[in-house]
Amino acid sequence: MRCPLPVLRLARALREYPEAAEFELVADDLAAARDVPAFAGEQGVLAEETGPLRWRIRRALP
Repeated sequence: MRCPLPVLRLARALREYPEAAEFELVADDLAAARDVPAFAGEQGVLAEETGPLRWRIRRALP
């Protein structure tokens, strides 16, 4: 996904699936390497890089 689409889709997923504990995000724009972790941090979720332009997004445990 081209930026800012990865961040926008992650924001939508976090809103639409508040009970989901984990998401996988894959992007094809190098700017996502900066934008996704920054957005995740702002939202209080963890963005674990699992490969080039791939992240496992996890909500912090309560």
